[in-house]
Amino acid sequence: MVPLDGVRPRVEGAREAEILDATLDLLIEAGFDRLTMDAVAARAHAGKATLYRRWSSKSSLVVDALLRSKRAHDLADVDTGSLRGDLLTTYCGAGGLADKDNAIVLASVMTALHTDPEFAQEFRSRFLAPKLEINRHIYARAQARGELLPGIDVELISAALAGILLHRVFLLGFPVDPTVIETVVDQIILPAATGRPYSAHPEGTS
Repeated sequence: MVPLDGVRPRVEGAREAEILDATLDLLIEAGFDRLTMDAVAARAHAGKATLYRRWSSKSSLVVDALLRSKRAHDLADVDTGSLRGDLLTTYCGAGGLADKDNAIVLASVMTALHTDPEFAQEFRSRFLAPKLEINRHIYARAQARGELLPGIDVELISAALAGILLHRVFLLGFPVDPTVIETVVDQIILPAATGRPYSAHPEGTS
């Protein structure tokens, strides 16, 4: 029922969290293409009109769920003092590609990124862009510390680690864990970015 003043109540707080959790559960179970506002409303025990008061489309609802659900962790922009430390901390921690929940969520929207322009735009601008910005910060700090090869294409190299790991997960079907990430960082990313092989014991140390 609409209040006498004509203002509909906002969907917020615990009720909003319930709807977002229901959205993410259905996204993982059915994928983006088969997820519907009706199904979310039924799972969250809410009216479809309630959803549309808060979200204008399925795309905006799903992106909000990805951003704010308990299983969609934010990456932390942590400065460890080295490119290697920053990459391992970022990619092996919550929200990184070693996080199984994060990988499952990403898998559920991969097709939609190529078939639904509205969702792709919302996902890239609201969900992906902040993560890419953290990645740029990592390489900008490394460049400022003098760790990177002079003249290296920072935009290109900063995407390499995620590209390799996503290829492994989604195309080859192999798992990603902290050991795999460390191997890729040490054997591929650091040599390419710095121009020298990574050594756990640099010359002159023990």
